[in-house]
Amino acid sequence: MPASPAPSSGFEGTSTESGGRSGAGHRVLRILCWAAALWIAYEFLWYLQYKLAGQTLIFDRLSDWSGIPEKPFRLFVAGMEFVAAILVLIPRTQALGALFALGIMTGAIFFHLFTPLGVDPYEDGGNLFKEACFTSGMAAIIVLIRRNELRALAGHVVPTLAPRNAAP
Repeated sequence: MPASPAPSSGFEGTSTESGGRSGAGHRVLRILCWAAALWIAYEFLWYLQYKLAGQTLIFDRLSDWSGIPEKPFRLFVAGMEFVAAILVLIPRTQALGALFALGIMTGAIFFHLFTPLGVDPYEDGGNLFKEACFTSGMAAIIVLIRRNELRALAGHVVPTLAPRNAAP
């Protein structure tokens, strides 16, 4: 049985061999990923208290609009955000956690834009919407930087999605 390749750091596309970044550039990308991951985890974990404490204006409005009961909807979103916050803080799952966070935030942005919820439900200048956009951007940065890791993971799930190696 052939030996498994060494675990990936997720930053293969940033080496000088591939025309990417130098060692200093690699370090900057790692720092950027961790700063973005910390923001995502902070944001999701901070708002978890409101989702677990009881009814909120956001989920009341979405429940009225969609017909989905408020409590299961709110707790489902809280659970997804908790899982994404944990995944994004673990080095081996950071890219997957960022992809999950990007999906969650894309949903949040969609609900703000295309439902009666609106961009400014709390009449505070749209701070919640702005935070959703920023958090989505942070997740997208991690996904972009660690895209090779996500391709490799996808290749394990669906072999035709694996990155192709250049011919020697």
